[in-house]
Amino acid sequence: MKVKVEGHENLLRDIKSNAIINTNISDFKLYMNRKKMREKDADEIRNACKEINNLKKELYEIKELIKNLGKK
Repeated sequence: MKVKVEGHENLLRDIKSNAIINTNISDFKLYMNRKKMREKDADEIRNACKEINNLKKELYEIKELIKNLGKK
């Protein structure tokens, strides 16, 4: 059984699970699009961090190589 959420025209509460259900399809689509964009942004940030860490590692290796060549 579902009851209307007071003060919200498009929201219902499922009595059994206590879940809130949005009955407005366009609002749901907007929410899903925003969620996908947040996930995409998080993936881009994660990939950028990995690339930065790889570059730092390579720079450290180059620095060590130059240091070792200078000792010879």
